[in-house]
Amino acid sequence: METLSIEDVKNKIRAVRDFPKEGIIFRDITTALKDAKTMKVMVDWLCDAYKDCKIDYIAGIESRGFIFGMPMAYKLNCGFVPIRKPNKLPAETIKESYDLEYGSDMIEIHADAIEKGANVLVVDDLLATGGTAKAAANLIKKAGGNLVGVAFLIELTALKGKEKLENCGKIISMLQYR
Repeated sequence: METLSIEDVKNKIRAVRDFPKEGIIFRDITTALKDAKTMKVMVDWLCDAYKDCKIDYIAGIESRGFIFGMPMAYKLNCGFVPIRKPNKLPAETIKESYDLEYGSDMIEIHADAIEKGANVLVVDDLLATGGTAKAAANLIKKAGGNLVGVAFLIELTALKGKEKLENCGKIISMLQYR
């Protein structure tokens, strides 16, 4: 069976210019997701980076963190916890706010989602400025979890989001763009 390189995976990501606003190059993963071999390589690569870590839960950030988090949880034999935007979860929640370029936003998890001391890996598709990922890391710690790390498919290195993730465990990204 043909194996795909990281460069092959990178070539499957579509660059959409001027989306969502002029001057932005949006890295569209849907072109990679529709290819079964590419999807397998992406999930396997993310899982391999943490295969020697004890992980009790994968916490996926809405919504694309769900895409990678669920198969990773299955493959790593652990549970999955969704990190959602406000007012999407039906039971009591723990919230964490974070700053955006203009304004602020919030994410939340169920208050009973993570047992004290459980090892948690946060997963999302993209690391840009690091605000959402840092909020997710804070949320896991606030819930009593032990943050193992934060995994991304893509990192936009010029935005220096990784710098916000000090003390967040093992931080990885499969693909880097400037």
